[in-house]
Amino acid sequence: MFDTSGEPVLNAKGRQVHARQVLVQKLNKKWAQVKVPGCGWVKFRNTRPGLPDAKSFRVTYRAGKWHVAFAVIPDPVDAPGNGETVGIDRGVAITAALSDGRVLNCPHLSVKERAKLRKPQRRASRTGKGSLLCKAEHTEAARLKAKEANRCKDWCEKTSTMLARSFDTIRFEKLHIKHMTRSARGTVDEPGKQVSQKTGLNRAILAQGWGLLRQRTEDKAPGRVEDVPTAYTSLRCSDCHWIDKNSRKSQARFVCSNCGFTCNADLNASNNVAAGQGGNSRPRHSAGAGGMTRRSLRVSVNPSNAISP
Repeated sequence: MFDTSGEPVLNAKGRQVHARQVLVQKLNKKWAQVKVPGCGWVKFRNTRPGLPDAKSFRVTYRAGKWHVAFAVIPDPVDAPGNGETVGIDRGVAITAALSDGRVLNCPHLSVKERAKLRKPQRRASRTGKGSLLCKAEHTEAARLKAKEANRCKDWCEKTSTMLARSFDTIRFEKLHIKHMTRSARGTVDEPGKQVSQKTGLNRAILAQGWGLLRQRTEDKAPGRVEDVPTAYTSLRCSDCHWIDKNSRKSQARFVCSNCGFTCNADLNASNNVAAGQGGNSRPRHSAGAGGMTRRSLRVSVNPSNAISP
C-alpha cells in the first residue's frame, strides 16, 4: 500500500510497491513512463502495443531488477469451433503430453548455467552471514534463478495460448500440487524417510509449472477447461479400458496385459484424460486382487485339481 503523503510504503522487506492511481504516458515505440506516488515519473519498457488500461499497478524488485506490472483483465481467446478435445498428462520427465501425440517440455537452465549457479552459492556459504559479499553472491544466484522462472512463465503463456486457440475442450488431470510437494521431514520425534529424495522430487515438480499452465489456460479459455480425476489414468488401457498395474512396464512404456496394446505411457494417460476416463473407485474392468489379469487367471488353473465325471 501507499502512503500518498510521503514516500511509498514498501512490502516484503522493501521489494514491492502497490498503487491504485495509474497515470501512464507513452514516450516512444518501446518506452513509457508511469507516475509512482512519492517517487515521480518512472520510465519502463512497454511490452504491449498500446498503453495499459489498468486500475492498479505493482512495482517489484526481484533478482537485482525492477519490474512494473499492471492489473489488466485480458480478453478471452475465442474457441476455434472445431469440436476437438485434448487431454493433457503432466509429469516430471515430460511436462505435458497431449492426446494428439505432441510432447511439450518446459525449458530449464542448461548444464553450463547450472554450473554457473553453483559458484555464487558456494562462495556465499563461505562468507559471513549478512555481509555485503554474501548479499552480492545471493543476488547473482537469484539472477540465474529468475532467468529460469521467466522461461517457465513464458512457456506457460505461449502453451496456454496455443491450447486455447487449437481446441474447444481442454482436459487436465486434477492434480493436488500442494499435497504432492509436501515436505517429508516429519517431526523431531518421528523424522521422515528419504527426505533428500523427496526434496529433489518437490523441486522437479515445482519447476514444471503445472499449476501456472492450468491457471493461465483457464484464464484464456474460461468455461472450456475441465478437470479429470487422476485415479487409474496411467494404469488404464486407452484401447480396451483394462486396468492393471503390471501394464505400466516403465516410465515411458505401456503394454496392456489384456489386449497387448502398446503405447507410450504418457500418451496412453493423455488419451484417457481426453476421454474423461478417471475415477476414485476401481471399476469392473480391472485386474483381480494382487494384480492378476484375466489371462493369468486362466493360465494358473491346475488341471489335476479338476473333478472327473
